[in-house]
Amino acid sequence: MIESLLVANRGEIARRVIRTAKRLGVRAIAVHSEADAGLPFVAEADEAVNIGPANPALSYRNTEAVLAAAKSTGARAVHPGYGFLSENAGFARTVEANGLIWVGPGADAISAMGDKINARNLMAAAGVPVAAGTTDPAATVEAAVEAATAIGYPVMVKAAAGGGGMGMGVATDEAALRTEYDKVRGFAERMFGDGSVLIERYFPRVRHIEVQILGLADGRVVALGERECSVQRRNQKLLEESPSPAVSPELRERLLAAAVRAGEAVGYRNAGTVECLFDPDSGDFFFLEMNTRLQVEHPVTELVYGLDLVEEQLRVAAGLPPTFDPYGLAPRGHAIELRVNAEDPKRFLPGPGAITTWREPSGEGVRVDAGYAEGTTVTPNYDSLMAKLIVYGDDRATAIERARAAVAGFEIAGPKCNLPFFAEILENDEFISGDYDTGIVARMR
Repeated sequence: MIESLLVANRGEIARRVIRTAKRLGVRAIAVHSEADAGLPFVAEADEAVNIGPANPALSYRNTEAVLAAAKSTGARAVHPGYGFLSENAGFARTVEANGLIWVGPGADAISAMGDKINARNLMAAAGVPVAAGTTDPAATVEAAVEAATAIGYPVMVKAAAGGGGMGMGVATDEAALRTEYDKVRGFAERMFGDGSVLIERYFPRVRHIEVQILGLADGRVVALGERECSVQRRNQKLLEESPSPAVSPELRERLLAAAVRAGEAVGYRNAGTVECLFDPDSGDFFFLEMNTRLQVEHPVTELVYGLDLVEEQLRVAAGLPPTFDPYGLAPRGHAIELRVNAEDPKRFLPGPGAITTWREPSGEGVRVDAGYAEGTTVTPNYDSLMAKLIVYGDDRATAIERARAAVAGFEIAGPKCNLPFFAEILENDEFISGDYDTGIVARMR
């Protein structure tokens, strides 16, 4: 096993990785900005290094500062978590060029999947279903109009280099397409440094379902079930569950097989997620994108499969076999994750602030992965995620009931908080039925 690990991230995911590292006897090293010096992940690490000011460009995205911290502490490996540098192929290559172990997929796989158009084309060649769309960037608005006419409205206008639900818009006719094209292209240039735009079919009623894959050290790729991610606001996830209430055994077999083919097509190693759109009207699913990192919602997979995905990541990076039989693993029960954010529960606008009260729920089947504690402050410099509340039950009804009790028992005061939203959706008839789609939050508002 790797003897020392630098965690190039912050908050709950840094704390999560540090917890597993210490359980395995791996020396855990944290890096932190000046704004995060008082957060729990810093105190719980075996060693911590201040890498710069609050601005993430000068700290968590500062590759030179992160590498300098790795060298000064004698770290043997780097775990990037999610966000920041996790899907930066150049950083992955630099880490390895400096003689360190990268706990993630190879840089070539990150690069191949980082461009949505390239990824779509690779997946189509591998026999993974993709929605109708452009195979090359729409270089002009006229090219976008021509593509949309061939595909048929409505269409999705997407930044080829985007991710995390950012850089996309829906067009129902040519006038809307011209507006959205300029908007998405400008946003992509500012945010990603790449204004490439793709056009693809838009499904008004769709479910967002993803498959957890793990590329093993021996070259095999295995699929560890699916997650339902259709509870979203602004194309960003709020609640995830596993297994999906929409997936039949036959559909699950097809989804998992397609995800394995996707991983094999790029020689995938370590943890990753193949995201798909499922059209409940036709029963068809289509490749959306591959996230070449550990997902925020990985705990629901851990609970239904009885695994520690961070441990499996470290084992793959060290060239070790998994802790489980890749072909003898089966899911049990049901898990739900709620993203507890510092945002108002109606419009979902960020509301940072000092935390004056923080009392976590507990009990059977309840897990909290928190990045904050009482007396700490949620600053406006980073994502609004404060904690992940994860519950497990023998079946979906039990998991929902435990989620209701856990939400009621989670006390947070100071910053704004979306816990009231979760109390609302857990009583929503559409959600309880399991027959919902990505429009559920909009219909609740």
